[in-house]
Amino acid sequence: MSGRSLVYLHGVEIERVKGVGGRLGPKLREAGISSVGELLMHYPRRHVDRSLVVPISRVPPATEVTVVGVVRAITSRRPRRGLTIVEAQVVPDVDYEIRSAPEGVVAVPLDEASGMPVMTFASHREAASWIAAEVPGIAARTLGSLWVTFFNQAFRERQLPPGTEVALSGKAEHFRGRLQMKSPVVDVLGRAGHRRTGRIVPVYPSAAGIASWRLEEMIANALRRSRPLDDPVPEDVLSPLGLVSRDEAVSGYHFPDDERGRVEAHRRLVFDELFRLQVALALAKHRLVDESEGIAHTLDAGLADAFLEALPFALTRAQLRVIDDIRRDMASPHPMHRLLQGDVGSGKTVVAMAALLTGVQGGYQGAVMAPTEVLAEQHFLGLEPLVRRHAVRMALLTSSSPDRESTLERIRDGTVDIVVGTHALIQEGVRFRALGIAVIDEQHRFGVHQRVQLREQGDGPSPDLLIMTATPIPRTLSMTLYGDLDVSMLDEMPAERPDVTTEWVGADDLPRVYNRIREQAETPCGAAPGGRKAFVVCPLVTDSDKLEAASAIAEYERLQGVFADLRVGLIHGQMRADDKREAMAAFRGDRLDVLVATTVIEVGIDVPCSTVMLVEDADRFGLSQLHQLRGRLSRGVGPNWCYLLAEPTTAEAQARLAAMVATNDGFRLAEEDLRIRGQGTVFGERQAGSGDLRLADILRDATVLVAARRAAFSLVAADPDLAGHPGLREEVRVLLGDKVDWLFRS
Repeated sequence: MSGRSLVYLHGVEIERVKGVGGRLGPKLREAGISSVGELLMHYPRRHVDRSLVVPISRVPPATEVTVVGVVRAITSRRPRRGLTIVEAQVVPDVDYEIRSAPEGVVAVPLDEASGMPVMTFASHREAASWIAAEVPGIAARTLGSLWVTFFNQAFRERQLPPGTEVALSGKAEHFRGRLQMKSPVVDVLGRAGHRRTGRIVPVYPSAAGIASWRLEEMIANALRRSRPLDDPVPEDVLSPLGLVSRDEAVSGYHFPDDERGRVEAHRRLVFDELFRLQVALALAKHRLVDESEGIAHTLDAGLADAFLEALPFALTRAQLRVIDDIRRDMASPHPMHRLLQGDVGSGKTVVAMAALLTGVQGGYQGAVMAPTEVLAEQHFLGLEPLVRRHAVRMALLTSSSPDRESTLERIRDGTVDIVVGTHALIQEGVRFRALGIAVIDEQHRFGVHQRVQLREQGDGPSPDLLIMTATPIPRTLSMTLYGDLDVSMLDEMPAERPDVTTEWVGADDLPRVYNRIREQAETPCGAAPGGRKAFVVCPLVTDSDKLEAASAIAEYERLQGVFADLRVGLIHGQMRADDKREAMAAFRGDRLDVLVATTVIEVGIDVPCSTVMLVEDADRFGLSQLHQLRGRLSRGVGPNWCYLLAEPTTAEAQARLAAMVATNDGFRLAEEDLRIRGQGTVFGERQAGSGDLRLADILRDATVLVAARRAAFSLVAADPDLAGHPGLREEVRVLLGDKVDWLFRS
């Protein structure tokens, strides 16, 4: 090595950094910073350019600006109960203050303990010239004061004692002869005697309440001991992209010399994050596809074709195209590893069934894993009658299956051709006689590890894997989340699928919505017995399942009074499996008109007679979730109505609801949802939030992502085990952690 690597520094305990000590070490560990490597990867959330901030004496009124100064005085008062006002005087960060005095003009040191003398001059110009000449690094300017007011933020008095250096961002206005700023954004840059002028200052995200300036000192100390940093990325990858070295990037992003250096450092660190992920995805694809012994399925036995020909509707061109893609994969001796994307109602289940029957016709078994018992049962109830006529035997396996042991035995001895289940399929005791193809529905509910577990439930060659999602995924996110998969897309909807009219309503509109529900309940549903049906969806108020259920129960009880003339049912995640099964059966049949539900009905629920949905507190849901919920309609008869009941208080929530009203296109909504929710954790189960990426943004950095993907897959193709790149191999293993541990097992 030419220097210390990030892998090595991730093994050096944080307490070894000067300035951490015994008191701050536990705090940093609580914040997830337990090593020097993690400290160096605690990047600034922004930078303040001390050469570009507006001097206090020149702040334009009624304009958003950032100023830097020193707190000279701070006070608090309580003019009335429930109101605390903290007021601070902030002055420019110069060592001398220029004042008018009876004896002329004086320059007074701001820090009285500094020992610097009070100087007297004939004019302000003469005083400024002296300061510029005699005080190194301090720009001469006439002192101004900014008065900063905080309302009900009593902690500011403790946070900003006199002498604290701060950056303030907000709108300044003149009031009663003083320049004032109300409740600005505050970044504490330093402390008394901790002057930082003429450079770009990093501002760090909070870590266990440790001030930004103290984190800066720790990181500076860590860098001094750590540099030069070793660079595991090959030069032939970096050079064509014009990327700076790892050492320059880490140092230059924490402490940039200029804006250009900061931008170049940021670009390299973004590349590193995306490159590590893409290397891991390339390794995963190699392990799961290229290195694995697969099954060359037979395509001419006729079972899959007989199933498709017996369907009472014609397939779309998109379905036919994707079925051809899948059959080509299944005929190969390498295992299929394919993602099937399709909007709600585009016909993914039929495509998956054709794939499953292609496996069954050659003597292999198939498995379908769904995220909830409700969805697994619906798949079973919907598909079993269709394949029974072709002498295909199906079974249902969930954690609450009453005949679980006998089902497990039938899976082991091969008397079950296709099993539909939940996570129960990857639990101990499940073994297939000859698993040939596995289908995972609603992939965003599962992670890579679950995919691998399902593939390993059978003996012999690796089964083919088809992963389905009804949550459309933007191309950049698809390359990051599913970069190890081939992608097929159902981009065409069946012609007979009715439209859904979406309306954003308020409380005053509820009588009209309730009348629509009653009107539909009285309207016959084609040849089916009874009238059309309505969902009323209640939000997840908190992460607590009990509160989720209680919210639905309260609305169920209220609506029984509102719809005294209708039959109202209830389903939520905390109900016993048998009760959920009974509620769905009653709603599908002719025993319920209205079903009050939580998001347990978000995916896959197919009730052809449901034509109305009321989503309460719709502003609490993400766009993707709202689109999935709306997809429970238009499954059969039409017209259909989706009412979004909400009084949003933020511009973001208003934009989400407006987008839902404007389009039924899931792919357009997915782009907007990605901007709102974040890009997700790639290798774990959670798909929202900042996840594996600290600096990279896959929408903003799409060009870098494409370059990182191309470089990573090319490198792994030439060196599948990274034997020639041991530093990079270790970095991927250590920095991505146990989420990719399976890649490095023999």
